[in-house]
Amino acid sequence: MYNSKKLCASIFSGLLAASLICGGVSQAATRAEVAAIKVEKPADFKYWQGNSPTKQKVVQFVENATNPLSKNFIPQADRVAVFDMDGTFYCETAPLYFQEMMFLHRALVEDANYQPDKKMVAFAKKIQPKIMNKTGLTPEENKTLFNYLTKAYAGMTPEEYRAYVRKFMETNEDGLSNLKRGEAFYLPMVEIISYLKNSGFVVYVNSACGIDTTRELLKDVIPISFDRIAASDFRYTSTKMGTDKAADHFYDRYQEKIVISGEPINENGKTAKIFAILNQIGKKPVLAFGNSMGDSGMLEYTLQDNQYPSESFFVLCDDTQRELGNKEKADKLKAFADKRGWNTISMRDEFKTIYGDNVVRTK
Repeated sequence: MYNSKKLCASIFSGLLAASLICGGVSQAATRAEVAAIKVEKPADFKYWQGNSPTKQKVVQFVENATNPLSKNFIPQADRVAVFDMDGTFYCETAPLYFQEMMFLHRALVEDANYQPDKKMVAFAKKIQPKIMNKTGLTPEENKTLFNYLTKAYAGMTPEEYRAYVRKFMETNEDGLSNLKRGEAFYLPMVEIISYLKNSGFVVYVNSACGIDTTRELLKDVIPISFDRIAASDFRYTSTKMGTDKAADHFYDRYQEKIVISGEPINENGKTAKIFAILNQIGKKPVLAFGNSMGDSGMLEYTLQDNQYPSESFFVLCDDTQRELGNKEKADKLKAFADKRGWNTISMRDEFKTIYGDNVVRTK
């Protein structure tokens, strides 16, 4: 078992170009450089093409919304914008979402502090080549993978889990050069977030990623406080709770601690994103940004019967040189977005850079 796992760890580390062992200097924008992005006026945009229809539309929307003399003026208290994370302003293609790749790392890379069970290792070995080669998982494999996104961390405290996320953020993205997972933010979209915040908009993240994963990825980089992040909720338990219901259990701070239960997360996708807006924000957004059908709920809801001017934007991963884009998929999504009245954002045509000029596709 030890030799088999050690060999698998070696193979996986090579496939991911993991930097935990081999180190190396990243040539993408660092987390500190991403955090330093500041757009206060249209002339401050650096990462968008000059003729970008998205930039022009956002700038015009903001100028109208902030001008008290404009018929499209929006009171500052109602200037709410929501952003999905994965695929909207953070990488999801190298080759899959952060959480899914972290699960493979958890199951297959040697860790003196953790011993996964044999079923978990066997499953990870089975799906790993499918994920790395993007050949797709079966519905049953997707279901099992979804369950393992929390089961693999059962018994961890929230603090231990967040530390694990931070450690995995130091590994390199697969298929893109010079890019760590913790740095994989779309620089043009970060500019949009900065511009909106500096124009008096309240910006929320509404993600299907796990809540603690999302928080750690954004912490100290994207200027959005934890209370303005909605995401898929982890399920926790107490080490002494047993079969008690949480609402009935007395928590004794001297005798127990909070840990991840291992039960599946409450997924925040599609219509659930509308419920997250209602429960956490309490106001209908006037701007929404997404990139997949998982974001369709908040994109549609933003446009429905809004008392103010509103727009929904849809990022297309159509760049096959600087990103792991899929032109055929992007074309289909564009056609659907056009029918729904969502503004499409072409990474290929509108972004001057994505992660930094030294990040290119390697496979």
